[in-house]
Amino acid sequence: MSQKRIIQIEKDILSHNDDFAGRNRAWATEHGVFALNLVSSPGSGKTTLLCRTAEALKGRYPMAVIEGDQQTSFDADRIRATGIPAIQVNTGKGCHLDAHMVESAIAKLGVADDSVLFIENVGNLVCPAAFDLGEAYKVAILSVTEGEDKPLKYPDMFHAASMMILNKTDLLPHTDFDVARCIEFAKRVNPEIVVIQLSARTGEGFDAWLAWINEGRRRMVAQRIAQLEAKLAAAKASLETR
Repeated sequence: MSQKRIIQIEKDILSHNDDFAGRNRAWATEHGVFALNLVSSPGSGKTTLLCRTAEALKGRYPMAVIEGDQQTSFDADRIRATGIPAIQVNTGKGCHLDAHMVESAIAKLGVADDSVLFIENVGNLVCPAAFDLGEAYKVAILSVTEGEDKPLKYPDMFHAASMMILNKTDLLPHTDFDVARCIEFAKRVNPEIVVIQLSARTGEGFDAWLAWINEGRRRMVAQRIAQLEAKLAAAKASLETR
């Protein structure tokens, strides 16, 4: 197959995915759902982060989780054990979730209005960078056991992400990880990226992460209310002109 044909197929796949992503984003806006796409390499601590987040926020507002893995339901089982609804999406040989998978999972989950939807992508710092799922933000999670050069090795992912979480900070005394250098590399790739340092195991730095989620959800709910008010005003104006 020629290189030109390969490029065209890739464009067609991404265009098809973007159509579903647009539908997911419109749905989230209409229902006030703050959707986050969590991406990382395997073993960064995404599921532990989600479990601690669920425990910290449950009872405040609805949450749901879409778990992406090639095989098993281990991670979804861990999330459900916290009392938060979760659905497992197994991709088989696929190395990422796509927007159609997410749309189907949302329908099966029955995600509540004004909720937070966490999408835990397949552990991979390459493929998920190219696939929009309809999320509000991508959050790249990097653990201090991986090496500070990851933002330069996988620039597409860190350029696409709005936030980088440096996880497992409790292990810093036992590694030679250079935090300042890692942040500098991330900012070199994406000057606007927000960085939060935390430990999902101990809870250190967790307040900043929870505050960011709360603010994002508040904005989505406010946007939904504004849309409803605009629709009501338009309907009222239409009735008055009859």
